[in-house]
Amino acid sequence: MAVQKLQGFCSEDLGSFYLDILKDRLYTAGESSKARRSAQNALYHITQALGRLIAPILSFTGEEVWATLNGGDEVSVFEQLWYELPDSGLSGELVSAWSDIRAVREQVNKKLEEQRAAGAIGSALQAEVDVYAAKETFELLSRLDDDLRFVLITSRANVHLREGELEIKVTPSAHQKCERCWHYREDVGSDTNHPTLCGRCVSNLFGNGEARKHA
Repeated sequence: MAVQKLQGFCSEDLGSFYLDILKDRLYTAGESSKARRSAQNALYHITQALGRLIAPILSFTGEEVWATLNGGDEVSVFEQLWYELPDSGLSGELVSAWSDIRAVREQVNKKLEEQRAAGAIGSALQAEVDVYAAKETFELLSRLDDDLRFVLITSRANVHLREGELEIKVTPSAHQKCERCWHYREDVGSDTNHPTLCGRCVSNLFGNGEARKHA
């Protein structure tokens, strides 16, 4: 049971969701920005905890993780106590909200895959998504604001209020691709000094940088 939970956490919660979304912040946000540093901080705590948890079943991997984290310190991971994660203020309500968001994301991914199979898009970032949802789901997704596109890993994402079943429309972007973040944005080339970059990347590289709240 414990092995199954660890495997599910690594493959589904981390690999297929959290890390998939986090890559954009790590690769494109300003080097010392809050968005990037908070991502690195979260990964540090996850690795500290996970390295200990896997050690009883993946002994050599656990030792390698521990040595990397501690600069080759000879002290073994098996001499450590369980890692105490910092209080994140995570509530049951927030966990439930993100479970609902993930359910919508799964539906979006199905539509994206259909468009890929049809040859309409090459990658998810080439897509723009419109989600039509009833009040509860509409309000939930609306809280993410512009971060919704990062959660869905698309270049644009809008949510519209409409009663009835959830409906998702995927269309290929008509905009140019930013050579740095690979998002298709209407403001690519808006800065004549950087004609191949979108406004977000120009800000992250040469300005105050973007602000992230959720993803």
